[in-house]
Amino acid sequence: MPDSVALDSVDLEILRLLQNDARTTYRDLAAAVGVAPSTCLDRVSRLRRGGVILGHALRMDPAKVGRPLEALLSVQVRPHRRELIGPFVERVRALPESRALFHLTGPDDYLVHVAVAGTADLQRLVLDEFTSRREVARVETRLIFQQWTCGPLLPPVPQA
Repeated sequence: MPDSVALDSVDLEILRLLQNDARTTYRDLAAAVGVAPSTCLDRVSRLRRGGVILGHALRMDPAKVGRPLEALLSVQVRPHRRELIGPFVERVRALPESRALFHLTGPDDYLVHVAVAGTADLQRLVLDEFTSRREVARVETRLIFQQWTCGPLLPPVPQA
């Protein structure tokens, strides 16, 4: 892992705690990991500068903002060329329904997580924003019944 950053047990505990609650105060965080608040602030700052901590995100309930139906769209783009990929990615990222976009290997080129108002809105999205595009060869839709967050994400444990 050439891009990895050296992390000790205190760093790992800071990361674990912040992933569970990014609004934890430095004083509470410091107390939980057993260091001074100034040391904790220095460590979090170092983790940010090192690119380990990328930012903080607000999680929302899509249903509470009028988008109760979520789906995964498997999208095949043909031809799969760089000059088509850039505009396609930017277009999908600009859609208000898009929650996440993944570039994949295998038979599908992209996986798009979307949240919509209902089945008619999902149909409109697929037909008007995906299959109407010349480079989109195929879209396969899977409804999401339920999802869970996992984590926290920590480095792999070295093999003994």
